Amino acid sequence: MFENSLTDEQKMMVDSARKMVREIIIEPRVDMALDRSGEFPHAVYKTLWENGLVNLEFPESVGGAELSCVDDVLIQEEIHYGCLGISTSVMGNSLAAMPLIIANHPELTKKYLSRLVNDPLYAAYCCSEPDAGSDVAALTTKYRKQGDKYILNGQKRWITNGDVADWYVVFAREEGTKGHQGVAAFVVEAAYPGVRWDSLVHKMGQRASHTCDVLFEDAEVPVSNMLAGPEKGFVLAMRTFDRSRPWIAAAASGVIRRAKDESLRYAMERKTFGVPIIQHQMIQHMLADMQIAYEASRLLCHNAAAEIDKGNFRGTHSACAKAYSADAAMKVTTDAVQIFGGYGYTNEFVVEKLMRDAKLLQIYEGTSQIQRMVIARDMVRALQH
Repeated sequence: MFENSLTDEQKMMVDSARKMVREIIIEPRVDMALDRSGEFPHAVYKTLWENGLVNLEFPESVGGAELSCVDDVLIQEEIHYGCLGISTSVMGNSLAAMPLIIANHPELTKKYLSRLVNDPLYAAYCCSEPDAGSDVAALTTKYRKQGDKYILNGQKRWITNGDVADWYVVFAREEGTKGHQGVAAFVVEAAYPGVRWDSLVHKMGQRASHTCDVLFEDAEVPVSNMLAGPEKGFVLAMRTFDRSRPWIAAAASGVIRRAKDESLRYAMERKTFGVPIIQHQMIQHMLADMQIAYEASRLLCHNAAAEIDKGNFRGTHSACAKAYSADAAMKVTTDAVQIFGGYGYTNEFVVEKLMRDAKLLQIYEGTSQIQRMVIARDMVRALQH
């Protein structure tokens, strides 16, 4: 279980990240501006990159900080507090990098992760397809070997950073295979022949994060860029999700805290029946529930991250953290809109954006329903053993 105390170094990291997020996102209202325009947050990302607040778990061998998962979620929560759309764009690099870190492929890790360390570039994780989201075994993107190259054909969907990525991690199956078998993983550069992105998605929330299709049409990939061969790719995808789900819990913790803080300030100022609405018992109950949701989500997040740092990749810890915190974030942001009343339903205040942004937490990287399936299956396995 996570020890709920931070070191002096961790406190300094959090304070530094919190200060920067306030200066470059919240106070200039960049979060609101990018939500309206749908522009990609290049300038914000570059500032975060210059100050060492991205790519946090990259190994020292490629110039990374090699921070722990607990350190990572502490800093991530601060960026998520500022804007879930911006932070999802930031997290996209970590998601793409994690398969390389897990697979422990020295050549590919050095070649591609060092690019993200040395320049403010982007990468993307290509797993989901039009008919294969949470069900990775159903993917249909195929590959075959041809001389010294692999030829990939297929369509990936819901790809975060797909339009700006320098390279992708792509999961595809060997022609003639079905189910879990035959799934492999590749590092595919955006500049390779036959690779292109298409169809930028216009989303309800997290509009500062770009999502698109990535197409492979006889895409040519060097044999040396196979990250995980057949029989290993599916496991690599599952391990990646186990590693990334605490990050989603950190996102939920950040948006819950932001909604709570905005609601508390508003309740102290807004008056009805001659008194600030904070004096009304029902408002107090809603705010108290927000605090409970924040404490619980944050502890589940940190516990899952701590288990990962111990080498325990069991899906339960990460799935519990993601399922609870994502659902809690949706409730808290909805209640925030309710506390703001009619103003909360307008884009004059940030809470309507927080509610729209929070919904995606229940969907991407495995829906809340999928998390419950993961948890239940792990419970059965534990009982049988």
